[in-house]
Amino acid sequence: MPFNFAGLTSFSLPFVLSSLLAVVALAENITDADTPCIDVVLTGTMAGPFFFGGLAGAGTLVSIGTKDNNCSDYRLQFDIGRGTSLRLSELGLAPNNIDALFLTHMHSDHTEDFTTFALGRWMLLGEPYDVVCSEDVDDISCTDFVEHIADAFEESGEIEQRITENAARNSEGPSALANVMTFETSDKAESVWKSADGTVEVTAIRTEHIGGSAAFRIDSPAGSVVIGGDAANDLPAEDRPYSTSDNVEALAEGADILVHSAIHPVMSLEESTLPAAMYNKFSTTVDIGAMAQRAGVHTVILTHTIPPLGAVNWGAFAVPGGEALKEDDYESSVKEGGFNGTTKVGTYLQSTRL
Repeated sequence: MPFNFAGLTSFSLPFVLSSLLAVVALAENITDADTPCIDVVLTGTMAGPFFFGGLAGAGTLVSIGTKDNNCSDYRLQFDIGRGTSLRLSELGLAPNNIDALFLTHMHSDHTEDFTTFALGRWMLLGEPYDVVCSEDVDDISCTDFVEHIADAFEESGEIEQRITENAARNSEGPSALANVMTFETSDKAESVWKSADGTVEVTAIRTEHIGGSAAFRIDSPAGSVVIGGDAANDLPAEDRPYSTSDNVEALAEGADILVHSAIHPVMSLEESTLPAAMYNKFSTTVDIGAMAQRAGVHTVILTHTIPPLGAVNWGAFAVPGGEALKEDDYESSVKEGGFNGTTKVGTYLQSTRL
C-alpha cells in the first residue's frame, strides 16, 4: 500500500525524514564496520647487525580483519629482528597475540628477537603457533634454529626452574610451541600458509640474498601485501640490467603494498667504502621504483634502509659526503626509477591501512 504523505502534519514530515536518514546512516555504519581491512606496521627498520638511534631490527606486522575489530582477526609477523617484541608491546600486543611468524631468511638482523618472543610465549602459557620458513639449504637451517632457540636457557637451568614455578608450562620448553612449516624455495609462487577460515593466503617465492631466502605475498579480502625482504637480482652485478629480483616483481604484480629492503645509490661502489659483496646483495631505491611501476604496485614502503634516516654511517661504512639522508632523498630516488604511486620511507612503528 503506498504511503500517504498527505496525512502528515508539518511536524511529522521532518520527523519521518530524519528517521529515514538515521536508518540509512545506521545501515552505512554497519556496512562500514564489516569492511575488510589490513594494517601494515613496521616493527623494525634497522638494516644489518648494526646499531643506530634505538631502531629495532627488521620486521613487519600484517594484521587482517574488519574495521569493526580493528583488523585483528589474524596477526602475521614477517621477520623478527632485534627489539620486535618490545615494539609489539608498544602496540598493546604480546607474543601470544601473533598467529604466525614468517622468516624471509636466516640473517640475525631478521631473526634475533625470536628468542625473546619464544620465551615470552612459553612463559605466558601461549598456544602453539606457526613458524613459516624455507627448507634447509647447505648449512642454513631454520628448523635447527627454532629447535635450539632456548638452548642457553636450558643449559643455565632456567627452563627447568621456570617449570617448577608453574607446572602448566610446556615441559619440553619454548621450542615445543613452534609448529615449523618449511617450504622448498621455488621460482614459482606457491602457497605456504592459509588462515583457518580460508580468507587469508600467504604465498612465497625464492629470492637471491643468501641460501633459502624468500619473499612473501599476503592476499586477503582487503587487498594484497608483498614482503620483499632483502631480495636482489639473481645475476652478478656486471651481468644484470637492474638490482631487483624478477621473482619479487612477478610476486608483486598488482599488489596494493610492497614492503622492500632498500639501499640508496649514495652507497654505490664508486662513492663509498662499502664492499661490493655487500652492496650487490640489496636492491637500490631507483630500481625498486622501476620494478614497482612495471608490476603495477600502488604503494611502496621502504624498510631496512641503507643508510638509516639521519645516520652519517651504516656500521663501519660512512655515508659519502658525511651528510645524513632525509626522507625526501629516498622518495626522490624511488621516483627517479619511474614510480608514480605512493612512496613511504619506513619509520618507527609506521602504519599503513588498506
